[in-house]
Amino acid sequence: MRIDIVSIFPQLVKTVGEFGVTRIALERSILELNFWDPRDYCEDNYRRVDDRPYGGGPGMVMQAPPLAAAIRQARSAGEGRVIGLSPQGSPLDQATVERLAGERALILLAGRYEGIDQRLLDMEVDEELSIGDYVVAGGELPAMVLIEALVRYLPGVLGNEESAQTDSFSTELLDWPHYTRPEIFEGKQVPSTLLGGNHNEIRRWRLRQALGQTWLRRPDLLAKRFLSEEERLLLNEFKEQLKGQESS
Repeated sequence: MRIDIVSIFPQLVKTVGEFGVTRIALERSILELNFWDPRDYCEDNYRRVDDRPYGGGPGMVMQAPPLAAAIRQARSAGEGRVIGLSPQGSPLDQATVERLAGERALILLAGRYEGIDQRLLDMEVDEELSIGDYVVAGGELPAMVLIEALVRYLPGVLGNEESAQTDSFSTELLDWPHYTRPEIFEGKQVPSTLLGGNHNEIRRWRLRQALGQTWLRRPDLLAKRFLSEEERLLLNEFKEQLKGQESS
């Protein structure tokens, strides 16, 4: 997969490729990252990419010409769909990540300041995405979040391909609790089901916990999900167990 990033701070985004699964993807040539700095396409000696907003108001707005030139150069090299990272975008969720992971190439536009000239967005951007209902200084961190989320779905990156399919949100459920050695830590023991070797019981325990954790923390996700008969039974078991713990 080829990802081109348009940013005035390319060095910031480059760090996402220095660690973890993104580094592995780059080393294995599964992922290619390219960077385009709009300042390189400025026509003035000051390499200025922003100006005061028409109509007045605080802050500065990124200008269309240098951004357009950088995006078009990236398009000519990679022909990717242009994704703008913006608080005004659609919420980034797992379904969107899986959809975008199927693209051969993407161009990520990281804005700064108060925003980007709307004409540039209308002319050059195919889709806008937001990583949450809050504001950060620019689109670089959201771009890094998206890159790392995408990389997990590229074949050959994860040591266990099943990991991406069982992550939180992949099944519209939160993840189940995880345990590893030692078996007892400061008096707290690993649940006995996980030590018994019965794969079906382990599967049911994990599903019960995933359903229960989602019910407790993100009931909105459960409201959107059709529950099978087994899932309804397991969720009821979780609720009964929780009542028993609270009353004891």
